[in-house]
Amino acid sequence: MKTSNTQPVTLNINGTSYSLSLEPWVSLLDVLREHLALTGTKKGCDHGQCGACTVLADGKRILSCLTLGVMKDGAQITTIEGLSDGQNLHPLQKAFIEHDAFQCGYCTPGQICSAVGLLQENKAQSREEVQELMSGNLCRCGANRGIIDAVMAVKEGGYHE
Repeated sequence: MKTSNTQPVTLNINGTSYSLSLEPWVSLLDVLREHLALTGTKKGCDHGQCGACTVLADGKRILSCLTLGVMKDGAQITTIEGLSDGQNLHPLQKAFIEHDAFQCGYCTPGQICSAVGLLQENKAQSREEVQELMSGNLCRCGANRGIIDAVMAVKEGGYHE
C-alpha cells in the first residue's frame, strides 16, 4: 500500500489564498510555475546564485528556488504578477521601462521583486549601496546601469503609485 507524501499547505499569493497538497521537497519556485501557472517568476540557475527567482515573502526578498513550498505555509507571497494593480504598474515597473532597465527581460521579474524588497528594507542610501544590495540578482545582458538608475529614481521619489 502506497502512502501519500504530501502535506497540506496554504499560501497567500498575490492576495489569493491557495490550499495545496505538496510534497515536502517541492520548491516554492516550482509551486508557483508548475502548480499555479504563475510563470512570471523565472527559473535561472536553480541554485540560488542568479536571483531570477526572487519573490517577496512577508515583504522580504527570498530566492524561491531555495525555499521549499511547505516552509511558507501561511506566508504572504508577492510575485511580479502581484505588483501591478490591474493596468496600473508598480512605480518600479514604470521606472524599469523609462530607464531601459532590461534587454532580454529574463531577469527582470526577479530584479523588480528584489528592488521592491530592497526599498522596503530602507538599507540602501546611495547608488553604491543599491548596487551592492542588488548584487545577488544577475543581469547577463548588461542592463545593470539602467536597473540601478530605476531603483534610485523610485528611491528618490520620482515615481508614485
